[in-house]
Amino acid sequence: MEPLFVNAGAPDEQAIQTTMALEGDGTSIAQARHLAARFLTRVQVEHGLPVSQRALDVTQLVVSELVTNARKYAPGPVLMDLRIVNDVVEIVVWDSAPVLPVARAADAGRVGQHGLEIVMAVAQGYEVQMEPVGKRVTVRIALLDDPGGAVTGRSPL
Repeated sequence: MEPLFVNAGAPDEQAIQTTMALEGDGTSIAQARHLAARFLTRVQVEHGLPVSQRALDVTQLVVSELVTNARKYAPGPVLMDLRIVNDVVEIVVWDSAPVLPVARAADAGRVGQHGLEIVMAVAQGYEVQMEPVGKRVTVRIALLDDPGGAVTGRSPL
């Protein structure tokens, strides 16, 4: 499915977003990453919003992890929304699995299953909402680098 770019809102507000339904084949993860890169590039070029290279890279990483989890654990369709809200990109992935994702305890010997840990480490915000069918995972990534060099675009607490 071709992504949909939307500019909506009140005249003094500008909502910038794209939505994509992801198929169940092995190409959906790469398609989602490419969509994220195109979306943030379009945000820069067409809307003049600054997007750091870190934000672009981290967004693609988070998209990859969220879509991988959705494809792996949820039977059925996956929808992904990307939208700009103030100075962050929100990545929203909906899937049909009725189970909340759980970050596992750190274990250097564990091979794999570190995706949620990675997402939570690089995100400015993370939340999960149960829906009538499935769940919606929302991750926020700062568009600009923190002057202090914090990976998440915000100063460490």
